[in-house]
Amino acid sequence: MAKHGSALFLSLQMLDFAPKESTNTNQNMTSIKQREELHATIWKIANDVRGAVDGWDFKQYVLGMLFYRYISEKLTNYLNAEAREAGDADFDYAVLSDAEAETERESLVTEQGYFIPPSELFANVRRNAPTNENLNETLERVFHNIERSAAGTASEGDLAGLFEDLDVNSNKLGVTVAERNAKLVKLLNGIGDMSLGHYQDNTIDAFGDAYEYLMGMYASNAGKSGGEYYTPQEVSELLTRLTVIGKTQVNKVYDPACGSGSLLLKFAKILGKDNVRNGFYGQEVNITTYNLCRINMFLHDINFDDFDIARGDTLTDPQHWDDEPFEAIVSNPPYSIRWAGKDNPLLINDPRFAPAGVLAPPSKADLAFIMHALAWLAASGTAAIVCFPGIMYRGGAEKKIRQYLIDSNFVDAVIQLPDNLFFGTSIATCIMVLKKSKADTTTLFIDASKECIKVTNNNKLTQENIERILQMYTDRADVAYTVRLVQGKEIAAEDYNLSVSTYVEPEDTREVIDIAALNAEIREIVAREEVLRREIDKIIAEIEDEEGIAL
Repeated sequence: MAKHGSALFLSLQMLDFAPKESTNTNQNMTSIKQREELHATIWKIANDVRGAVDGWDFKQYVLGMLFYRYISEKLTNYLNAEAREAGDADFDYAVLSDAEAETERESLVTEQGYFIPPSELFANVRRNAPTNENLNETLERVFHNIERSAAGTASEGDLAGLFEDLDVNSNKLGVTVAERNAKLVKLLNGIGDMSLGHYQDNTIDAFGDAYEYLMGMYASNAGKSGGEYYTPQEVSELLTRLTVIGKTQVNKVYDPACGSGSLLLKFAKILGKDNVRNGFYGQEVNITTYNLCRINMFLHDINFDDFDIARGDTLTDPQHWDDEPFEAIVSNPPYSIRWAGKDNPLLINDPRFAPAGVLAPPSKADLAFIMHALAWLAASGTAAIVCFPGIMYRGGAEKKIRQYLIDSNFVDAVIQLPDNLFFGTSIATCIMVLKKSKADTTTLFIDASKECIKVTNNNKLTQENIERILQMYTDRADVAYTVRLVQGKEIAAEDYNLSVSTYVEPEDTREVIDIAALNAEIREIVAREEVLRREIDKIIAEIEDEEGIAL
């Protein structure tokens, strides 16, 4: 068997539910159908499996099992393709004995980052699951073995802990082992029945879309603690494209609060993963989301040596000092969470925060993320950060940080987004675009609050919305009620307020009232009332006279 060759790109990036169409309209229809199929499948799994499992945990089971299926299939297809290239048309890794496959362990771990023996592949475990009375133990062993296969190798850090949120022995699955195993069989079958295919035949990011959909299904108690919100794919695209205008490649991309990695992965889709020359970098404090991010990288065919996702608090324990600066930085950091701030006397001397002369308030870390991103931004780079609107106008330390940003000429643009774009929050967020090497001292303000369509309970950016926003950004020309290019001195005069509404006058859509015509109408009404009053008085007088005669 050949030991070297191109790995098949079998990714959860796309679903093969419908053939690819050539026109944008048909592609949109295909995307809708693919999403409908995906969502219907997830709902079916939820009905069959979830039971007592709450939304957040159920989400972990679905995504974890998706990951297991795909690393199994990716490995199988990689080896089968190599064998066929070598002339063995009948080779099938899945039917080998574990002893036969063992000869390939070392080379597979080197090339793919992990090893799975045939008996532990998803398809084989699924096939034997209905009669396996120890299915929970089998799955636990399989997951442990996958992680252990990378021990002592370059991929160890990328594999460690990836399955720790997939607890196959949880009482949430059932009180008895039999009940738990019955749920696990249904979960394996539900994931195994999903019709998935090559990315070229699909138009949606299936893994990201599954994440988004599950987050929406359980938004009331899933993943929104501490201001954490999943970034919709369309917003991810806008942020990414803002940072790569005029570029066909970048050296490195970075997200200081990377969540599930959706923002990082947009660079692979928009530029192509090979055009991110030196890799994908991110940091995430939440252990569950950190695991999901690494899983997401693997499922989008980002090899283990092309990404570095670290766990920890970015603000107080950053893990990528040796990797900065970054040419592209994108992020949707948690809104207004607490951080150490002035309670940690060392932070005021931190080279990331010291230039502003003040720290973001302990109760609101938003501008600490901005300062961190700015510090690690390359001189030729661009950062696009989703911001809570309050940081654009609040006083105190936040005002002083805004003053530093403007006086140092780092703020390239502020873009007002529509409200209700993100799961879990209805607020209208902003994007702050940062650059270190601006050609002038202006800041562009864009009111894109109407650039959306209504989809169920949320607003959504269409491709046309994204294109219009990008065009306004690149044109950098005033447009009535929408865009204004503002000099730094005007911003200073406005007390360093960076709210778009301060500089972009909203269009007055109220009905214009003709005062003269209104007054004439009022006079006419009053006149008619006077006539009516006289008629009523006359009728009353006649009734009184008639009553007097009758008496």
